[in-house]
Amino acid sequence: MAKILFVLTGADHWTLNDGSKHPTGFWAEEFVAPYEAFTQAGHEIVVASPGAVVPTVDQGSLSADANGGQEAADRIAAVLDKATELKNPIDLATVNLDDYDAVFYPGGHGPMEDLAVNDDSARVLTGALSSGKPLAVVCHGPAALLATEGSGDSPFRGYEVTAFTNAEETQAGLADKAPWLLQDRLNALGVTFKEGPAWAPNVVVDRNLHTGQNPASSGPLARRFLESL
Repeated sequence: MAKILFVLTGADHWTLNDGSKHPTGFWAEEFVAPYEAFTQAGHEIVVASPGAVVPTVDQGSLSADANGGQEAADRIAAVLDKATELKNPIDLATVNLDDYDAVFYPGGHGPMEDLAVNDDSARVLTGALSSGKPLAVVCHGPAALLATEGSGDSPFRGYEVTAFTNAEETQAGLADKAPWLLQDRLNALGVTFKEGPAWAPNVVVDRNLHTGQNPASSGPLARRFLESL
């Protein structure tokens, strides 16, 4: 049995370029799909967030439209309600990577607000990458990679990755309001960005780094990730 660290945003909003606060948090499916895959396989999940803040779910991710119908939305909400790990996060600053076998970052717009500039998250990401332990990051979760640049090159430079694309942000109606776009910033970081069709599953694996493009990628990403445990 593996012990898997889930790093979640502690933000409940994303500050847009006009200074307004767009309500957000983590995206439900991007937590639930890997959570179910890993726990059903017998693995242990520990949730960490900045300051041990109980993570906020993006309410938009609980809608019927976002989940292919009300029945599926209700099921997602029920899993979140029963996931005691979400209600008892540890402080990201206290994480010792030696205690974990793998690391997983769900997305949502929240990471654009806090994990993109969080030094504790950067430490976890850098340590996981260099350790060879399986590391997975999905959708807007790769915003956290931006914090690894520091005063020099990011250790992720040259890696093949995917993440929520400019096209998807545009179709979601937020590109014009965003202070920056994730695909642009990742390209500037020096990764090789592998863009798939909008909203379709797309998983990219480069060494021990696993990335998924969007919510639809979270299930396939989790299944691929399991193979590396």
